[in-house]
Amino acid sequence: MSTTRFYPIGSPGVPWGESERIAWRERQVRSRSYQDDVVRRVEALDGPFEIIRYGQLNYGGDEFPLLALKSRTWHAMRPVVLVTGGVHGYETSGVLGALRFAEAHAADYANDVNILVVPCVSPWAYERVCRWNYFAVDPNRNFGASRDAAESSALIEFLAPYAGQFLLHIDLHETTDTDATEFTPAKAARDGKPHEPETVPDGFYLVGNSETSRLDFQESVIQAVERVTHIAPADENGQIIGFPVIAKGVIEFPVREAGLCAGVTRARFSTTTEVYPDSPRTTPEACIEAQVTAVRASLDFALAHAH
Repeated sequence: MSTTRFYPIGSPGVPWGESERIAWRERQVRSRSYQDDVVRRVEALDGPFEIIRYGQLNYGGDEFPLLALKSRTWHAMRPVVLVTGGVHGYETSGVLGALRFAEAHAADYANDVNILVVPCVSPWAYERVCRWNYFAVDPNRNFGASRDAAESSALIEFLAPYAGQFLLHIDLHETTDTDATEFTPAKAARDGKPHEPETVPDGFYLVGNSETSRLDFQESVIQAVERVTHIAPADENGQIIGFPVIAKGVIEFPVREAGLCAGVTRARFSTTTEVYPDSPRTTPEACIEAQVTAVRASLDFALAHAH
């Protein structure tokens, strides 16, 4: 085991204990407001949506209401569509993309489907622009057998009454430079493992669920998003983040087995978006619009192939 120190917390080869997790948490600086950025925009949608408070997080004296938007035109005979963002709080365009879809486009589908939008699954991490929750746990690995994140457990409980009704679930994410500079070394240090550097893909890509594989669905979303921002190419091994590219900008694996949010509903159509906001070839606005475009393209395809 290498003894080379690659992260300022912990000892190489030794998994973190409580003191290391506290030290990590003390490094996370609150730099934006969930109340101002998310809660106020959600509350402004009271009318076309019913606002559901499906839980609350209490971390270090701070309280975070967990909020979902449920379409007022809900009808028992319609299928359910779920849009989630902010499972990783630092992935900004996912949060803002989910909100923009709810504000500007959800009404276009109100007579066809029941819509649920959960714009920010992990608000403590949103405020600190980090990936993990208060306890240095990744919510997006806790939607399967593991249930170690309160953010994930609350969402699972909220969605349980709709089991079997989901036509579509799209989960909005980003892959940023900090995945390589901060998260990957922090994860290796936390778990007491060697640090293996990763390359961040330059562009938009999708992670499909191999358990419910629909390549034509994934390809239709890529084709729509390509008009807004560039698509990530495969690396020299024909892969993106270590998985084979099965079509332009598309990889897939069993996401439910991996505990990812996109597998929680067992929807007929599901995908996880990944935008690269640090690319010189895009802008924050283009990244938000790419997320919205992906949601709309997913919905259009799912409705066209619902029967």
